[in-house]
Amino acid sequence: MPINAILFDLDGTLLDTLDDLAEAANRVLEQAGLPTHTPSAYRRFIGDGSRMLVTRAIPEDHRTPDRIEDLLIRFKDDYSRHWKTATRPYPGINDLLRELVRRGIPRAVVTNKPHAFAKDCVHHFFPDIAFQMIQGQKEDAPLKPHPRPALEAARQLCVAAPECLLLGDSDVDMQTARAAGMLPVGAAWGFRPVAELTAAGAVRVVHTPQEILEYLDGPSSQ
Repeated sequence: MPINAILFDLDGTLLDTLDDLAEAANRVLEQAGLPTHTPSAYRRFIGDGSRMLVTRAIPEDHRTPDRIEDLLIRFKDDYSRHWKTATRPYPGINDLLRELVRRGIPRAVVTNKPHAFAKDCVHHFFPDIAFQMIQGQKEDAPLKPHPRPALEAARQLCVAAPECLLLGDSDVDMQTARAAGMLPVGAAWGFRPVAELTAAGAVRVVHTPQEILEYLDGPSSQ
């Protein structure tokens, strides 16, 4: 079946946001008198929304609802002031997006990042790329791996779910694609290991953005 639209995860797929997220969380933890973590540790914390990121970063004996809520508010405030300090698009991403625009292939971002941050990041780092939809985490909507965000994106793009490729860097993204009936493709350059992507059902793992174009041009997409 041909691929007529591509849905992208954001953190770890389009953008390397690791250092800015880790630094914001660590500043909040340090201010609260809690232990901090290496940036590498945050690779496991990111992917299920900001509340889960904060929860995972807090020691287990401090994970009370009030404590989590307080530190989540502080984290969002800190991150709102530092989200573009070190964050950059991954190499080759801009070239991929420009080529998709040239080919007229619809594009959407489906992420568990809070919606306001998702829009800010996309508009700042990809000012010349039009995305038909940006779907971030909202209070009244489920997070990935629930298929609803991906299916809503397909509906907005007017493309059937089986004709959508979902590119992401985590098991959450692969589970989302499979639940939505989309093509799950893993991004090896992201935050999680390749083994996690394949175990979660990735039909293919790409090591460079250029491989997405090669996939689209190959016989399997015809």
